[in-house]
Amino acid sequence: MNRTTDNEAALRDVLDRWKAAVDAHEPEQVAAQFTEDAIFQGLHPYSVGRPGVAAYYASQPIGMAAAYQILETRRLTDDLVLGYLSVDFSFTDRPTLNVKLGVLVQRVQGTWHIGHYQVSRLE
Repeated sequence: MNRTTDNEAALRDVLDRWKAAVDAHEPEQVAAQFTEDAIFQGLHPYSVGRPGVAAYYASQPIGMAAAYQILETRRLTDDLVLGYLSVDFSFTDRPTLNVKLGVLVQRVQGTWHIGHYQVSRLE
């Protein structure tokens, strides 16, 4: 496995779990994909830690779904991968929202978690 493939595998490991929880509207499961002290910046004011992540996703409408594409990766250390993604959030009652997402994923006790999450809306 080359470095890029290895980096993408690390990102997909946690982002596939994140996506499944977002799509199922399970805010506590979404939050479980983050580190305890994660810095989280969605399209609202930022928060630190899992409770803020859970509250953010609890406020999202039922039926919202996420589809992501990895655009770039960088391995910072063996247990730290930076990812830059394009994410389409689709809704049942309004147009799909495309955002860019920067994540820093960290391996904690053998499992990848999101330690930093920052959304940018480019128009």
